[in-house]
Amino acid sequence: MSFCENMHNSHDKIQEKIGFFSTIMIVRIKNNYMKQRDLKYSCLIAVLYFGMNVNAQTTPNDTVSKEQKIEEVVMIGYGSQKKENITGSIGVISAKDLADRPNANALSSVQGKASGVQIFNSATPGSSPRVDIRGIGSLTGSTVYIVDGSITTDISYLNPQDIESMSILKDPASLAIFGAQAGNGAVIIKTKSGRGKKPTFNVSSYLGIKTVTNVPKMVNSDQYIELYNEKLMNDNGSSAGSISRANFPADTNWFKEVLRPSTINSNDFSASGSVGKLSYYGSVGYLEDEGNLDAGKGINSGSNFKRFTAKGNLSYKITDNITVGDNFTFSKMTTNIASNPLLNAYNAPPVYFPINPSTGDYQYFTLVTVNNPRAQLDLFRSQNRQQRMLNNVWAEVKFLKDFTFRSSLTNDNLNSSLYEYTPVMQYVPQPGKSSLVTRNSRNRDYVWDNTLTWKKAFGSHNLDILGGFSRTQNYYTQSYWNANNVMYDGTNGSLEIANGTDIFGYEYRPSLNVVPYKNRIESFFGRVNYDYAGKYLVNASIRRDGSSNFSSDDRVEIFPSVSAGWVISKEGFMSNQNIFNLLKLRGSWGRTGNPNVVRSYDNITSILNSGAYYGNAGYPAQTIDLLIDPTIGWEITTGKDIGVEMAFLNNKLKFEATYFDKDTKDVVYGIVQGTVSGASNWNNYVTNAFSFNNRGMELSVNYDTKLSETVRIGFYGNFTSLKNEITSVYGNSYLNTGVSLFGNPIVRLQAGQSVGSYYGYEVAGVFQTNAEAAASGQTGAKAGWFKFVDQDGNGVIDERDKTFLGSPVPKGTYGFGFNMNVSNFDFAIDFQGVFGNKIYNYNREQRFGNESWDLDFYNNRWNGPGTSNSYSMVTNNQSVILPSSFYVENGGYFRIRNIQVGYTLPKGFAKLPNFSRVRIYLSAQNPWTTFKYHGFSPEINNTDRVQMGIDNNIYPLSAIYTFGTNITF
Repeated sequence: MSFCENMHNSHDKIQEKIGFFSTIMIVRIKNNYMKQRDLKYSCLIAVLYFGMNVNAQTTPNDTVSKEQKIEEVVMIGYGSQKKENITGSIGVISAKDLADRPNANALSSVQGKASGVQIFNSATPGSSPRVDIRGIGSLTGSTVYIVDGSITTDISYLNPQDIESMSILKDPASLAIFGAQAGNGAVIIKTKSGRGKKPTFNVSSYLGIKTVTNVPKMVNSDQYIELYNEKLMNDNGSSAGSISRANFPADTNWFKEVLRPSTINSNDFSASGSVGKLSYYGSVGYLEDEGNLDAGKGINSGSNFKRFTAKGNLSYKITDNITVGDNFTFSKMTTNIASNPLLNAYNAPPVYFPINPSTGDYQYFTLVTVNNPRAQLDLFRSQNRQQRMLNNVWAEVKFLKDFTFRSSLTNDNLNSSLYEYTPVMQYVPQPGKSSLVTRNSRNRDYVWDNTLTWKKAFGSHNLDILGGFSRTQNYYTQSYWNANNVMYDGTNGSLEIANGTDIFGYEYRPSLNVVPYKNRIESFFGRVNYDYAGKYLVNASIRRDGSSNFSSDDRVEIFPSVSAGWVISKEGFMSNQNIFNLLKLRGSWGRTGNPNVVRSYDNITSILNSGAYYGNAGYPAQTIDLLIDPTIGWEITTGKDIGVEMAFLNNKLKFEATYFDKDTKDVVYGIVQGTVSGASNWNNYVTNAFSFNNRGMELSVNYDTKLSETVRIGFYGNFTSLKNEITSVYGNSYLNTGVSLFGNPIVRLQAGQSVGSYYGYEVAGVFQTNAEAAASGQTGAKAGWFKFVDQDGNGVIDERDKTFLGSPVPKGTYGFGFNMNVSNFDFAIDFQGVFGNKIYNYNREQRFGNESWDLDFYNNRWNGPGTSNSYSMVTNNQSVILPSSFYVENGGYFRIRNIQVGYTLPKGFAKLPNFSRVRIYLSAQNPWTTFKYHGFSPEINNTDRVQMGIDNNIYPLSAIYTFGTNITF
């Protein structure tokens, strides 16, 4: 047997040669004790190939010998495993899927790339997208990210250029090894490491232009005046108080006033290589996103985001069996936070100037109680400054041939300094005073992991046993200060609390979200991976977590999992078939938890403003008026899935299908406890109240082939169906929640419905005559009002006729794309979309008086019998502006997510300045989206999952057109 054959058949030996965490690379194995001519084959081995994507590296010739086939290996919890032997559901994202995308957060680039994963992007500079993996399992907590061993819920500090790959753990069997940390899903991220003997330098830079697309069209001044006067007649039967252009000469487009094109710019430099036994990777990067709010006309510095990052990954091989390393990340981020004026721009009448031409001051509105959007944007100033340092030191020791011990300690230190300055508002007619609020926060987190691994092969039996201990601590504290009458001179130095009056501060104040905490989790875990001849696969794990969030009698939970697979294509009876390169069945079951739930022990009293009186003397007083549940416990998720994986055409075409079903029990949130009297929270009693179910189907397909020496094409596609349902509620109760208008909340959590379902009246049309309205049983109704459905059939329209109006949870999500390389040119295009979800257009409903109207309403409103049976008349009557199906709109969309065209300069040219590769490219992100929703974008990123589909002053997405370059030397 040749040396190469031995290397191919021993995964452990491969790891010893080129490292446990090596990345996608081609390594030519040379034996120091053999001459090159004695080698029968040139061995190409990729130890960690993060595959299942269209950009995968493959061998140039599909007829190469077995030794040259590339092995796919995927990161799993506390280790890695061959893709062929994976028995759970893991989505894989490669570095190329993240590179050259104009996104500050790497997760934004994942949108549409993986089945079962929904990304809700936020256009606010510096903000993070929301990630939902296989539906909504909890209403609190977040997806966790394991970055080189460091566990966090926020990777905004991480430069996407430093990421080598992501493994998205989707099924509970894959997640159970992380136990309490993974109740909302987990993503394992590996950053780049040193490789090769010679140093390699990379420079990546891009400049992009951002422009807000699909800006809603609003009425102009003439149309506003027409609607205003029409409303007077509809509501009062008189034209008294009507207005004209003579008194209101302005014609302002408020969206144009507060929005602008902007730029995003990124510059990154990295170096990697090795010196003797030391391997290194280092990088620095700087990104600046200006944001699309057109500030700067007053004191505000806009909504821009700046980030500087520095990264260093080192590993040193002390001996053949002992390796130590350090992964270091530093980031400094500055975010200027504008007071988002888009809702006021939607509501502001166009008949006002931004600046009063007669006084030079900001125009004050008299027809409506809406802030001047221009003044709101200019005169408010807020900034958040963050410094974050993560350091992960680790050591790995191999002994007794088959054992590996690894210890890793991560410290994550985050300092955040936030101020909010509100000056004297000169555009309002009443006197005021400036105010300054500062919040200085400190996070001190650490993770200490220790694992012992035993790997052994007994003939065709392969065994991999892992045991471990982990301890995690999260510590947070904040100081809050407030002062009035602070004079701001344009410098941050003037924004000192000591410069003001009425100064007060807090270290603990729940009503201001100033609540320090320290959480600890101590864990023991183990896992067994077994396979027989690569055909029969079994994986079992168990984790015991103890959390300080709970009392001693409920502190510990156990999280087991088991999964199995059968690689049918390796069976003897499949040896003569020429269809399947891979045919594998797999199934899994697992259990995870969430200890990060809302618990209240201290904030249970309310201050009595009038105090308490003893005789004629009054004294400050408080009373217990909150009902709390001291027994709140863990949220537990149990899930199962079954899947099939297939590969055809010499592994060029790969297909995967998975059915998943997961249940979450004891979800902590509020419910109505109407039988409780005297408690202020009777309508929001927090306990282990809900149970959820999420089930669906995932499909993915990948095709990649080389048509000739100069032409290569690839295609990928994925689809996910989802059914989300609240299966039970404690005491058969419910909760009315979410934003409300005049005491009418628009979300109801109730068994049998999806999370976040809208609740209100179903519109059956518009009354065309007063006689029709009078006969309806709808109190006070008249021609032009919405006709609500009498759900209970009692002839009266009241609260009992409210019904469920739709869900924000999509029934399906999908993404697909195509790429092609022709000689030195490359082209790629990605598409993405969702369907079956609804959006609640709260921007449109939120009316208190004379707010403006969009052009769609102007063109389609009812203004006489037969003119409309879907849009009401113009009115201020709150009996019409109730939560109803009129404001529930189709949230589906189809989008070109990204187009990129690149050109790599010929090697001869690149060698002139000692460059090994020079590539330039043009890209367009979100250049085109089709949808039916009457708003900026149907992609609504609300961090509160209960209100996830409500459009309420959401910062709009932008199209980004980018020019960039990559240089390697």
